[in-house]
Amino acid sequence: MIPGEFTYHRPATVKEAVAILAEHGDEARPLSGGHSLIPMMKLRMAAPEHLIDLGGVESLKGISEDGETIIIGAMTTQHEMISSDLLAAKLPIIRETSLLIADPQIRYLGTLGGNVANGDPGNDMPALMQCLNASYVLSGPDGDREVAAREFYEAAYFTALAPEEILIAVRIPTPATGHGYAYEKLKRKVGDYATAAAAVLLTMNGGTVASCSIALTNVADTPLFAAEASEILTGSALDPETVKEAVAAAEAITEPASDGRGPAEYRTKMAGVMLERALARAAEHASS
Repeated sequence: MIPGEFTYHRPATVKEAVAILAEHGDEARPLSGGHSLIPMMKLRMAAPEHLIDLGGVESLKGISEDGETIIIGAMTTQHEMISSDLLAAKLPIIRETSLLIADPQIRYLGTLGGNVANGDPGNDMPALMQCLNASYVLSGPDGDREVAAREFYEAAYFTALAPEEILIAVRIPTPATGHGYAYEKLKRKVGDYATAAAAVLLTMNGGTVASCSIALTNVADTPLFAAEASEILTGSALDPETVKEAVAAAEAITEPASDGRGPAEYRTKMAGVMLERALARAAEHASS
């Protein structure tokens, strides 16, 4: 199908983009990579009268380091994150996850900001950002504010982003040197959303887990930060009984829908399987 008529805007600055968004309110939508919005417009499920293309805002692009924080601009593409030497050295789980998103053609245009901002529970980056304890920088008419990824998602496609705000950057605390990491994703075919997926970040002290963070993808209306499961594993030796207890705690917070990927019960169990696999690989990556 063909989208409805709209006025096209290509601002050069965040301030200009926010001003256009604030002026037109619900009639305007920002455009980043376009892989979610454009198909919805073609199906007439979204019909913005004003489309604000963020591709010309150079300040929204790039990856940098500020002390103990990694900052990724919202318009940075999945391909650019895969190619980043800084992320390879400090946050390799981002490259690992990006490589599991869709296919190369989409990764050349799909952006981090678009992936995390629209509230699609099937997207991979939101749960990863919760696992990494990231925060989102939101810019609006009254200036900038930060919202933790763990507090950003309210329901499917509903977030803490105000109608007149734009997500401009993601800030991620740099994990400790020698941390363990893994993102395990079960999908039906290349390019598909996850049937279930799990992100794990942990550190080890000797044979004991010093810290652990777990999040799950596409097994509820929002990404899920598995706080109880993370706490169960912290201080453990990742022994089978403790892992089993943590997996059960993670499965207990899931509420997947039954769909073409399988019945709800199956998807819940696959979340547990993905978590077990991610924990095993994260432990292999970690150094004491």
